[in-house]
Amino acid sequence: MKQIVTNIGLLAGVGHEGKRCLKGKEMAQLNTIANAYLAMEGGRIADYGAMAACPGLAGVEVIDAKGGAVLPSWCDSHTHIVYAGSREQEFVDKIRGLSYAEIAQRGGGILNSADRLHEMSEEELYRQAMRRVDEVIRKGTGCVEIKSGYGLNTEGELKMLRVIRRIKETTRLKVVSTFLGAHAVSRAYKGRQGDYVDLVVNEMIPAVGAEKLADFIDVFCDTGFFTPEETARILEAGAAYGMRPKIHADELASSGGVEVGVRHDALSVDHLESMTEEEIELLLDSQTIPTALPGTSFFLNMPFALGRKMIDRGLPLALASDYNPGSTPSGDMKFIVSLACIKMRLLPAEAINAATFNGACAMGLSDDYGSITRGKVANFFITDPLPSMEFIPYAYTTPLVRRVFLQGVEYK
Repeated sequence: MKQIVTNIGLLAGVGHEGKRCLKGKEMAQLNTIANAYLAMEGGRIADYGAMAACPGLAGVEVIDAKGGAVLPSWCDSHTHIVYAGSREQEFVDKIRGLSYAEIAQRGGGILNSADRLHEMSEEELYRQAMRRVDEVIRKGTGCVEIKSGYGLNTEGELKMLRVIRRIKETTRLKVVSTFLGAHAVSRAYKGRQGDYVDLVVNEMIPAVGAEKLADFIDVFCDTGFFTPEETARILEAGAAYGMRPKIHADELASSGGVEVGVRHDALSVDHLESMTEEEIELLLDSQTIPTALPGTSFFLNMPFALGRKMIDRGLPLALASDYNPGSTPSGDMKFIVSLACIKMRLLPAEAINAATFNGACAMGLSDDYGSITRGKVANFFITDPLPSMEFIPYAYTTPLVRRVFLQGVEYK
């Protein structure tokens, strides 16, 4: 049945036909239509335009936006929302002055989450993850990447990826999955990092590939974690099973992660808190999209990625939440957009485009998601009436999302 959303105060993120992503100055163009309608059919966008040109409503399901804005759903291209329990004690440790690296060296951090995951059933892991999925959908997220990486052995990684597959199968949320066995070296391999890399390459990757559980492969390529040489070996092994790289790079130091990512045609390089201007140059002639995670910088009191400089140099930029139990226990993409404006000096239009259209690009999904475009999947949300688009990042804690639609169906 055809559906029409009427009385839209401001329809935002329209157009972008034929584009893969937005780069440089393009990112400041948030195409909008005031007093608009949006038509859907079969779960996809059929048409849109000014309300004065709205077609007849006979025999059509009418959804009244009541003057609210309509935006494409947030596309969150970097999350870890499948995890066991929480890590608030580490939050207290950070307040007392310990760094993220120091907590990891003491056996906390990722290893702490791995211990808990090994003890938890797959059913309970799914139940906990679905609470977070419900949370982010209600905040406007319609596409999400979810990583493994808290298993750190073959059984645990497969458990996580099976939960991610189940989320794909049981929700209207668009989900892509990433294998992150090289998130850290497990306790069982302490002092034997080379042997752990062998395990990832020779056992984990073939097992993941055999079940076709991952769309992408990731490595934490950074100081104290995995070297560029180890990263390259893991990415090459993943490529044999059709897993394209999306890698952690330059969070704790300028680690060579951007260079290895570009060399191996990574879809994205993510974090970039310690990125240098030289690494910006490496990305200019690549198809790799830089992805900033300002929530991590906020929560860990770290530098923010050079988002302003990347855009000014003509690069695309995506924004993602990094939702995880240790360094960013939040999947609120509206807050991520606000942080990008406040701390990275992005214009509101740039930040919204980075969290929608370019976020979709960083998951390989921009043909179907991330903008209000004819033929794309009808994932969007309706807000309370807004004075302008700039109000979204300005009112950084005000809940604005009133109704959410995924594949043209209202989420309740």
